[in-house]
Amino acid sequence: MKKFALVLGASGEIGRSICHSLADDGWSLYLHYTHNKEATKALYKSLSSDFPTQEFMIVQADFTDNMAADELASQIFSLQALVFASGQAHYALLEDIPVEDMEALWRVHVQNPMRLTALLSSKLRVHTVSYVLFIGSIWGEAGSAGESLYATVKGAQHAFVKSYAKEAALSRIRVNAIAPGFINTSMNGHLNDEELGYILEEIPLGTVGETTDVAEMVRFYLSGKADYVTGQIIRLNGGWYI
Repeated sequence: MKKFALVLGASGEIGRSICHSLADDGWSLYLHYTHNKEATKALYKSLSSDFPTQEFMIVQADFTDNMAADELASQIFSLQALVFASGQAHYALLEDIPVEDMEALWRVHVQNPMRLTALLSSKLRVHTVSYVLFIGSIWGEAGSAGESLYATVKGAQHAFVKSYAKEAALSRIRVNAIAPGFINTSMNGHLNDEELGYILEEIPLGTVGETTDVAEMVRFYLSGKADYVTGQIIRLNGGWYI
């Protein structure tokens, strides 16, 4: 039987890398996007060509919408793994953040992911082993000046992982999060060479992570080789935060 995973944020740089790693491991995938339909179609074409015996389906939902989880759940049939790799950073001082931005980021990173997990839990329970995996953030543990809103919603994701792992254990659902540090994506393109140099000085391994580092960690935790792990926040940061 085919095994199906839903990757939220498949159109993003980390999401695309996750999809390629999971497809290479035999997963059929639901490819979720919010606005970037063209990138998702290109990903679909690439995966379908490289893995012709697997199934790939494009699904859409805007998680800033209150009903997004319900709309997305209606597009999902068989499911064994749920991977949350969607969302975006938010750079601003707390006093400059409007309520609307606070509410939108909460819906994107916390409310709709929790709601979607609840709606799809019955599909996950069908399997002997199933997975819920969040791409969290170093800032969800360490905090970050100028990113207090983003750090807060990522911290909420981490708290949900720890709580839901206990709740879902009897249903054989493994719930974990990967908390990346600095990953080489366009989201960090605003940094100049001097700022990047300061960051590299703080990372013991002396280098930034790549999207493939995240993707391969996802592959491992969905491979069946880590099924005694649940409720954990796995740090992937080169030693930046220990």
